[in-house]
Amino acid sequence: MSNVWVSSLNARPEVRAAFPSGPIRFYDTTLRDGEQTVGVVLSPQQKLEIAHQLDGLGVGRIEAGFPRVSPEDAEAIQLMQKAGIKAELWGFSRAVKADVEELVRLGLKYSVIEAPVSDIKLKAYGISHDEVLRRIRDAVEAASRQGITVAFFAVDGTRTALDFLKTVYLASLEAGAKEVVVVDTIGACGPEAAEYLTREVCGWVGPSVPVHWHGHNDFGMATACAVAAVRGGATWIQGTVNGMGERAGNADIAEIALALRCLYGVPVELNLERAREASATVCRVAGYTLEAWKPVVGENLFMRESGAVASQFHIPEAIEPYAAELVNAERKIVLGKKSGLDSITLKAEELRLSIAPEQRGPILAEVKKRAIARRGLISDDEFRGIVQQHAKL
Repeated sequence: MSNVWVSSLNARPEVRAAFPSGPIRFYDTTLRDGEQTVGVVLSPQQKLEIAHQLDGLGVGRIEAGFPRVSPEDAEAIQLMQKAGIKAELWGFSRAVKADVEELVRLGLKYSVIEAPVSDIKLKAYGISHDEVLRRIRDAVEAASRQGITVAFFAVDGTRTALDFLKTVYLASLEAGAKEVVVVDTIGACGPEAAEYLTREVCGWVGPSVPVHWHGHNDFGMATACAVAAVRGGATWIQGTVNGMGERAGNADIAEIALALRCLYGVPVELNLERAREASATVCRVAGYTLEAWKPVVGENLFMRESGAVASQFHIPEAIEPYAAELVNAERKIVLGKKSGLDSITLKAEELRLSIAPEQRGPILAEVKKRAIARRGLISDDEFRGIVQQHAKL
């Protein structure tokens, strides 16, 4: 791609061979798993606003909520159903009869059905292997009889003995599930393990059953694990906007889409040009801020203060791995302690200010002095004032 300037090593056959021809699709769980972020409470109207952003982002599926445990989620789902959202609206249900009945009442046609499967989780809930298998079969059969497309969600699957995990997935398919989700509930897998397990599950369920990956970011590897899961055969990636979620958060769908597309040439069904808009909406509605250096959506990604970097500003590929236009961001020069003479020239040109060559040094000195004193940046208005002062000297 002409607007991507990554290492050619990513294109080597031994790197690319494991990746599918695509496309990879995204199942967004911001409205359910994302709302589990500590302190975040989204109203039905706010969930509808986010759902419209997800629709514009090109998300194929929106997990609209967990209606059995939240009347507000049920209300939000009804608002989305009336709003003409193009993405599929999915519910979330435990392997419990009453949960499935609520999906039916709301007229949902798609849902995840979850159950704990690891020995750790089963012990915590006081449930045996036989009992959880019975619950899975009963819930999936009940949903399937009502025409609901089910994706079975194996909670803590990455810490489950492989023989039992295989039994669980096959039981869910026999009961009527159409898809399965490989779930790294507490972010306990590294990328190599994520790829291995996903490939194993794909082998168990066969090529006609779509396999999802659902990961968390407890070791800062959610994006890497999702990419590895794609290598292993996953065709759906579950995650959230901004990677929001409990503990260290979920996988960030925009980061994953960018990595797949730019590093590995894998087609993705996500409109990266809308990622920053969706991110800003979710931050505003949920009431939190992001690190300025966060990939894809961070404020600083295309902002340049360093004088050494400013000298290369006219050659984006020298200082950036992909074009700002790819994510609808603005490239700009800012002034501060680390600015150089080229920074002064570029900022003056941007603001259409006339500076004589001999004035650049004194102006730069004043910019640095003020930036150090306030431990921050110099605004455009303040820079104009500095230039005016030196023009009178």
